[in-house]
Amino acid sequence: MTNWTGGQAAVEALKAENTKFVFGLIGSATMEMFDALYDAQDIKLIGVHDERTGTHMADGYARAAGQTGVVLAGQNGPGTTNLVTGLAQAKAAYTPILSIGGALASSHVYRDAFQEVDQQALFTPITKKTWTATSTERVPEMVREAFRVANAPRKGPVQLNLPRNVLAGQADFEPMQSPLAYRPISLQAAPAEVISQATKLLSEAERPVIMVGGGIKNTSSADTAMELAEAFNIPVVSSPGHGDAVPFGHPLNAGQMGPRGNAVASRLMKGADVILALGTRIGFNSTFYSYDNINRAAKIIHVEQEPTAIGRYFPVEMGIWGDAPTVAQQLSIEANKFNQRKEALAWSETLQADRKAFLAQRDADALIDAIPIQPSGLYKTLRDVCPKESAYTMDAGTLCLQATDALNYWQPQSLFTPLDFGLVGFSFAAGLGVKLAMPERPVISLMGDGGFGMTTSELSTAVDYEINTVTVVMNNGCWGAEKAYQRDFFNGRYIGADISSPPFDKLAELYGAKGYRAETLSQTAAAIEAALSCGKPAVIDVQVDPAALYSFRRDSFKHRGG
Repeated sequence: MTNWTGGQAAVEALKAENTKFVFGLIGSATMEMFDALYDAQDIKLIGVHDERTGTHMADGYARAAGQTGVVLAGQNGPGTTNLVTGLAQAKAAYTPILSIGGALASSHVYRDAFQEVDQQALFTPITKKTWTATSTERVPEMVREAFRVANAPRKGPVQLNLPRNVLAGQADFEPMQSPLAYRPISLQAAPAEVISQATKLLSEAERPVIMVGGGIKNTSSADTAMELAEAFNIPVVSSPGHGDAVPFGHPLNAGQMGPRGNAVASRLMKGADVILALGTRIGFNSTFYSYDNINRAAKIIHVEQEPTAIGRYFPVEMGIWGDAPTVAQQLSIEANKFNQRKEALAWSETLQADRKAFLAQRDADALIDAIPIQPSGLYKTLRDVCPKESAYTMDAGTLCLQATDALNYWQPQSLFTPLDFGLVGFSFAAGLGVKLAMPERPVISLMGDGGFGMTTSELSTAVDYEINTVTVVMNNGCWGAEKAYQRDFFNGRYIGADISSPPFDKLAELYGAKGYRAETLSQTAAAIEAALSCGKPAVIDVQVDPAALYSFRRDSFKHRGG
């Protein structure tokens, strides 16, 4: 038995979960935890400047490391309310995060106390589960439970509120349990007869397609998915935001499909007679919930670990409740009983020819001599200059959405986006978390000038902790997506769309980072190469044509006749 404060017990519980980093902003409500972190040699505190961006760092770290991200809001009230956007983002992305917030002393609740807010009610809708600790003795139990829930399918963020009196109280504690003692992991397989039936459907198809999503990407199961694709000779497309689920260079990889994908992958989905959906909801970003992006007549085999997701948006021929990589492996084994079919071979060969032509045309169409810089030329420059092992983070917004399928992701865990939450202000902070998880890989964060302006204070965090990412600010002086909608659907009646910013290269230098400004693509290429080798966090302020705007969500304005 060891006598600890609640704050010490919380940190010991984090140690037991092999926590390496805590992203946090100090506050008086959790001083016992911060004091315990002072002595925690196995845990490094990354002191942030805003709880929201700290949550994005934890999000990026969790996705890249395959572990639970931990964020600590030291102050109750305003400190915790700043977590809301980051946790809502993490919930939409199914990212396992433990968010810890200081909370009002139990005896002050419901008294209109200083910085009082009902944190239990506040976080309940945007997390998998929210707890408020009731006693010092139960702190380790609740931390364990929080990790367990965050990592149970489907993964997601959880919130643990720790009242001041609970953290300050003392109690005797048993040694902390290892996660292996209480969090067993079992991967769900499909029954043999179901695998046999699905294999028959795939083997008889003339135009089969495999669609992969987070269930393949987040489990690092690219090899398993591509082994299945090779066994059946089936083209593979990925859902938007998961273009790195399988390697760019594989001949059966068609890239991202749907409204924000490329023409080749989208044509495959529109022409497929059988679609094997592996670990994807076939949801909004992939389809806009319409048959404009998927063949109405296709037979869908939907593999998901979340049973309520199966067939939710589109009727399915077969629903398989199971772990996507495990089921894919079962199908690969079963596929060996079938001979390769000429129809599938011709279908996959057509894909390869179309894909080769598409990539060649993408390079040919890139405007590389235009001034101001055009997005297509910028993306080609990034493709040419960035190392193959680069990882990219992106915001929402028109330029980042155009970039999503314009870059090449040569290995898994190379693309980190806001996904369904569509958040601006995510990329730079998330990139810091990704870099901590993968220090050996270049991390390049793409942002618009508006989104970067939201988060520049974290340049201090990057400098202080030597987190050397490269941020490419695509500076077009406006909120590009909204300005495109005003241009296309509101007769160019611009209001609130244009913004001003300081020179981000000079701002970066003031923070102690490296700053570069680029007005041509040759300057951009040189700046990227210099930034990658400068040994500091770097910001490249790239001047992009303000008129190069694109309306992605045209479906939202059908009522206006656009």
